[in-house]
Order: sequence, then C-alpha cells, then structure tokens
Amino acid sequence: MIKQHIDERGVATVTMDREDVHNAFDAQLISELTKTFQLLDDDEKVRIICLKGSGKNFSAGADLNWMKEMANYSWDENYQDSLKLASLMSTIANCKKPTMAIVQGASFGGGVGLIAACDFAICSDNASFCLSEVRLGLIPSVISPYVVKAIGSRAASRYFISAEIFSAEDALKSGLVSEICHLDELEKVAEHLVGLITANAPLAIIEVKKLIKRVEVLPINEEMIRDTAQKIADRRASPEGKEGVSAFLEKREPQWPQESNNVTDLVDGDADV
Repeated sequence: MIKQHIDERGVATVTMDREDVHNAFDAQLISELTKTFQLLDDDEKVRIICLKGSGKNFSAGADLNWMKEMANYSWDENYQDSLKLASLMSTIANCKKPTMAIVQGASFGGGVGLIAACDFAICSDNASFCLSEVRLGLIPSVISPYVVKAIGSRAASRYFISAEIFSAEDALKSGLVSEICHLDELEKVAEHLVGLITANAPLAIIEVKKLIKRVEVLPINEEMIRDTAQKIADRRASPEGKEGVSAFLEKREPQWPQESNNVTDLVDGDADV
C-alpha cells in the first residue's frame, strides 16, 4: 500500500499506492503511513519527506469498504479506530523534518487532512478538494486542527458546512496549497522546491519548524523577545551558523558540518510548546 524511496540527497518520497481506490484510507494504509513517517523522521539521512498519491488522484478519503465495517463498530471500537487516524495526522504535523504534499486530481475528506498536516503543499491545476463529511452525517473532526490551522476558521466554516468541491485556485487563496502548476510540470516544480530546501542547513530547518510552533501560540512579550534573541545567538555560534555566514561572505556554497545530520540531541533537548 505504501511505496517509499530515499535518494542520495536524503529526499524521502512516500507514495500511497492504492490507485484502484484512488488512494482511499483503510486501517492498513493508516498504519503503514504512520509507521513510515515515524521511521523517516528518525532517519538521520532524511532531509525532507514528500507525500504523493499514485494514479490520477491524491486521495479519496475513507475507503467505502472500511466505512461499511465501521458502521457495525461499537462506540469504543469507533473511538479506537479514530485515534489511529488522529495519530497519523499528528505524526505528520509533528515531524522534525520538513514535509511537502504533492497533489494531483481529487482530494476528499482525510486526503485534505493529509495535505493540511504537511508543512506545505503544491498541486496541479486539475486538483480539486472537498470536505464532504457532513453529507454523510459525519464531521471532519480529527483532521480539523490541521485544516483550520492551514486555511483559517472562516474558510473552514464554508467548506466544512457546504461540503462543496473547491478548485486548486480556491485552495491557493485559502492557504491549503502554496503553488499551482500544470499537471505535467508538477514533478519539476516539486524538484525545484526540494532543491532549495536540501541546499539549506539541516539543523536550522528543524529549528525553524520549532520556532514557528512557538511564536504562533505565545504572546509577543518580554519573554518572547528574550527567547528569540537567545535562539538567533545560539544559531550564530553554532557550526552551521558559522559555516553559512562564512560561505556567504566568501561567495561559495556552504559545506554543512557532519554533525548537522545528527538531530537527536537537539530535538530531545528542546521540547516544543
């Protein structure tokens, strides 16, 4: 159900491989995606994780056969099953490494959740999106923290309540995706972004992700001012910071220190808010 590849640059590509059902979720796919993202995030060789769907569509959301099974579940069984999907979304959203969704065709329900859980997404001009849960008497509950964060409560109100299909242009306006391109250029655009990211300092990228999580939820006060000043001072004194500034002044490409690939101590020693 999952294809995985890591190239020599540390670019990990995870492909949902259920083309016959438009990469719809079932318990197995959710489990495989969760484990795959956890392993890749802990792999020191990996610099970025790209999420794709095979075939014409990114993801149709929940698998119909899986939904039929859930209809016969008890409340406790439904709760435990829902926790697994929630765990998948949390795993992607909390990856130390940057994550990018590469989207073509249709994305429904939980497929939109996957996109929103990634750091950013690009899509083809034939992409379409739908949060269709209320049509079925359901709600987009476990994906809502990530979708609302990505597009804001105003846009979420419209798309959650109307369950309408919206276009790539609408997804761009709302912030769900950051770029649209022709379908035949999707891989080229993705590769350009990957090249930009892998040229940057590995630990600095990890620190940036943590920084964003902190500053978006905390007030701008004296503590915030001192904290952000400390963090830039730390980076200036770091091997990466010294190499990056030196390379810029000497007009050469930076050679990031080997220790930049070892993220364990950095991440474990500084918990996110």
